[in-house]
Amino acid sequence: MRELLRLRDARLYIAGQACSLLGDTALWLALALWARELAGSASAGGMVLFCIAAPQLASPLSGLLADRVRRRSLLLAVNPLTALAVLPLLAVHDKSDLWIVYAVSLAYGVSYTLLGAGQSALLAAMLPKELLPAANTALQTVREALRLVAPLLGVGLFTLAGGRAVALLDAATFLIATATLLALRFRELAPRPSAEPWRAAVVAGARHVRRTPALRRMALAGATSVTAIGFSETLLFAIPQGLHRPPSFAGVLIFTGGIGAICGAATTTRALGRRRELGTGGLGLAILAIGALATADSSVPVVLAGQVLFGFGLPWLIVAAYTLIQRASPAHLQGRVYSAMEIAVGLPQTISIALGAALVTVVDYRLLIVAQAVVCAAAGLYLLRRRELVH
Repeated sequence: MRELLRLRDARLYIAGQACSLLGDTALWLALALWARELAGSASAGGMVLFCIAAPQLASPLSGLLADRVRRRSLLLAVNPLTALAVLPLLAVHDKSDLWIVYAVSLAYGVSYTLLGAGQSALLAAMLPKELLPAANTALQTVREALRLVAPLLGVGLFTLAGGRAVALLDAATFLIATATLLALRFRELAPRPSAEPWRAAVVAGARHVRRTPALRRMALAGATSVTAIGFSETLLFAIPQGLHRPPSFAGVLIFTGGIGAICGAATTTRALGRRRELGTGGLGLAILAIGALATADSSVPVVLAGQVLFGFGLPWLIVAAYTLIQRASPAHLQGRVYSAMEIAVGLPQTISIALGAALVTVVDYRLLIVAQAVVCAAAGLYLLRRRELVH
């Protein structure tokens, strides 16, 4: 990590990303709350989250664009455009303006797919391969820490000053991220021209994942595990009831899981150095499965310890997957491979969240926890038993 932070460009990039992540996390929750307040319906808040997630279906196109232009140039265009895209929120006053909230949410979702592919590809081009684990670890640690702070900031600012204030904050963070990109000394080579038909080019990332054993295994394990991990969104509200605690106890569960996630993210570089990507991802899933089982207990201390372990294991899988994408993909496919992995994992997760919400009404939540632990343990063993090093 020290070697990474000695690099001026790496420090600027991480700082810019941290600022952008702060604005992202604060705005998402504020938009959902704002829509719910305007419409007087919880479904309106859910619609905001749907609008943000829906553009993920077009992420292969975002990946293709990220591979057809300089990634730094793409980010320099998308960041300020996203800042402009949130400004229509300043015109929202009552229920008749709810469509603006949805339109901004949709634009935000499109921006998110472009920025994700471009940021991952730029990082892979900017840093030597041996520093990628440390860079991804630093970014994930910042991301997990902000998940504890940013929602409170977003809700607090929304409560005190309204949604327009949160929109201005988010726009400012995108402009700061743009400034850090402008300050980078790194100059990226122009992408090589390609005569490949566009339809074949769009799916080139998915083809590379399928043909690369390590990526294919990570994609299968990730997609399988998130079909159960998504249950946790619903279980956070079912567990307090099983422990005879008030619904607000979900906040305690979120906080303890967040502490575990920060600790897990901070230790990922060392784990990657010892076990490489597949081994680290597999061990992370095993830790997560043990933590999940503990949350089925009737003792509050055991449940909280399980939440810490659950939170600890997840960043190991995430950072391992990001690093593997960057290390096992050629430069001209970085954006498309990232997008292919995102859609392979993101769609099952979305389905899992909806499925968990439906099942918890008819099945004892502890059975869902056991299912979650079994699926994650099986996916983890698959990675641990069939490791493949990427050089």
